[in-house]
Amino acid sequence: MERLDLTLLTDFYELTMANGYFQNGLQDQIAYFDMFFRTIPDNGGFAIMAGVEQLVDYLQDLHFSDADIAYLRSRKLFSKDFLEYLRNFKFSCDVWAVPEGTPIFPNEPIVIVRGPMIQAQLVETMVLLTINHQSLIATKANRIVRAAQGRPVMEFGARRAQGYNGAIFGARAAFIGGCVGTSCTIAERDFGIPALGTMAHSWIQAFPSELEAFRAYARTYPDDCTLLVDTFNVLKSGVPNAIQVFREEILPRGYRPKGIRIDSGDITYLSKEARRMLDEAGFNDCKIVASNALDEYIIRDILIQGAQVDIFGVGERLITSKSEPVFGGVYKLAALETEAGIAPKIKVSENVTKITIPGFKQLWRLYDEDTGKAIADVITLADEVIDDSRPYEIFDPDHIWKRKTLSKFKARRLLTRLFEKGHCVHQRRELREIRSYCQSQVGTLWEEVLRFENPHRYYVDLSQPLWDLREGLLKEYAMK
Repeated sequence: MERLDLTLLTDFYELTMANGYFQNGLQDQIAYFDMFFRTIPDNGGFAIMAGVEQLVDYLQDLHFSDADIAYLRSRKLFSKDFLEYLRNFKFSCDVWAVPEGTPIFPNEPIVIVRGPMIQAQLVETMVLLTINHQSLIATKANRIVRAAQGRPVMEFGARRAQGYNGAIFGARAAFIGGCVGTSCTIAERDFGIPALGTMAHSWIQAFPSELEAFRAYARTYPDDCTLLVDTFNVLKSGVPNAIQVFREEILPRGYRPKGIRIDSGDITYLSKEARRMLDEAGFNDCKIVASNALDEYIIRDILIQGAQVDIFGVGERLITSKSEPVFGGVYKLAALETEAGIAPKIKVSENVTKITIPGFKQLWRLYDEDTGKAIADVITLADEVIDDSRPYEIFDPDHIWKRKTLSKFKARRLLTRLFEKGHCVHQRRELREIRSYCQSQVGTLWEEVLRFENPHRYYVDLSQPLWDLREGLLKEYAMK
């Protein structure tokens, strides 16, 4: 995909702060920023990390063009020295992130940026924009795919997405979350996601009759024929005409029909009746595709009611995550480097959910050695090591009397380095590999965490040294 110059896709206060840092001699101050989120969309049990590849692309190409400098000069807010600093800007930060496709949980650092204050500050907007959007769509897609209980789900939302990038990168995120393909053709060109689709109602209306429209399509695509049967009446004309065309146009050419699609009406009732009619006609291998404003709740309910649907096409409610269209990731200062070492920083709030976790950190996932299931995540200081050859005590950071000692477990670091002093060290993965990894990692979660309603809260604990650090800073601020 052709890269756009996105350097100025940033909140304006990032630039006013950067200019202020420069005027106060803080441009070389090394800072640590964390991206994390506080709540899971749709009150779910987990979210899915996505958008890392696009974040890497952005950071690799980060520079200020002559046009950028000219625009900033026109605002008359920025010093000449600062503009010259931006003209010679070269990204030199260290960046870590949780791999795409990984289940993630509230308050965990999912991206860490370490580097000169101005640089680490300037990238905030794009870090959030990129990870928030794709993580939102990947999470929604995974919910819908799980509701479909093994039936393929196609992402059909391009025309309802929030802009063209929402369609393109939404298709990518939906594929990571488990969708089998997309209606968005450019997503196949750029990412290799299978582009899928057959016809709209306008195809049927463009011919003198539904039967003639079906014949024309079958003759054009005899080896890949799926017919849209709800333009006029699914059971009285759509399915009977499809069966007639299958017999007269598809079978004589040596093929079998691929399917019919129902895009309106009572999907449960219509699919049951359509299945009966197709089976009686000898087309028990003909798939039934359902679309029309579906989401995980509708899919779950119609399957409980016995809907005979083989494939789902999901559009607007997936590509916009309509039920909860915001992934609330935030980006907060966690530490500064001083001559004495790393000085942790904490944000204190009367809203306790907004109190941050200070310091330079690492994120670990602990797995049961026997079952392979994820037990808990632990946030530690960056230089801590969880030795899984020895017993390890975990505890709820909000209710510290809740403790458990683990003995048979495996510990895995989740944060991996993307950039080292501005140099990209990220190892890119094929999108299908990311999708498979996502499926396997969701499979490590207990069924109780996967529930749509009232899922079990997966524990994200702090190590004892990190908990002590946070409590010490809170007491220090309480005494001021």
